[in-house]
Amino acid sequence: MLRIALTRPVPSSINQCELTHVARTPIDLDAAREQHAEYERALDALGCRVERVPLADDMPDSVFIEDNAVVVDEVAVITRPGAESRRGETAAVADVLRRYRLLRFIEAPATIDGGDVLVIGKRVFVGISQRTNIDGANQLRRHLAPFGYTVEALPVHGALHLKSAVTQIGDNTVLINRQWINGFDDYQRVDVDPSEPFAANALRIGDALIYPTMFPRTRAKLRNVRAVDASELAKAEGGVTCCSIVLVVN
Repeated sequence: MLRIALTRPVPSSINQCELTHVARTPIDLDAAREQHAEYERALDALGCRVERVPLADDMPDSVFIEDNAVVVDEVAVITRPGAESRRGETAAVADVLRRYRLLRFIEAPATIDGGDVLVIGKRVFVGISQRTNIDGANQLRRHLAPFGYTVEALPVHGALHLKSAVTQIGDNTVLINRQWINGFDDYQRVDVDPSEPFAANALRIGDALIYPTMFPRTRAKLRNVRAVDASELAKAEGGVTCCSIVLVVN
């Protein structure tokens, strides 16, 4: 079994990124690129083969590659991002993913960002947000149903994406901000510290978590954590799940 992590370099245009729920503050490009390199080193240390999709310097949000595809064991669904400025990102990601997966595509008028999709086993949760609409959730359901997946649509309140509010941190455990998302009653829920509302985004690699250093109180509740500084990327509303697409190849 080989675990591959697709990443994409930080573009020089990142300060023109889309923003929805945070105020725009200057992003230090050099610091952001070093933080991204640290993130890739963490992926490598946890057993991933890092494969970089080519730089898209004219696409300010392209480092957040997760939004371009939903990948399960049997298929990769190429998204249609909710922000029109991001729709050019998907072609290069699709070119790489077709080496590893059968491809399916979300079509207009549907929109869906990968950051709004949480896959836990055969259950797929889709956040209905400013970037993802119900048609996007329905098209994803049609693409995944032949492989035995169920898709559940949930409204997201006050956050950019579903994975801003909840991520999987164990086989039956999620890290969650219940102010931004309801549900997940079937799982053990670890609540973010109230002082750290953006702390629910963790990237699970095997039994370990890649997690931002900026949320120490929530981090204290977690185990087997590899902490990374993602503070510059957070200014672009990015989290640790956003910067990779992780897939397993047998």
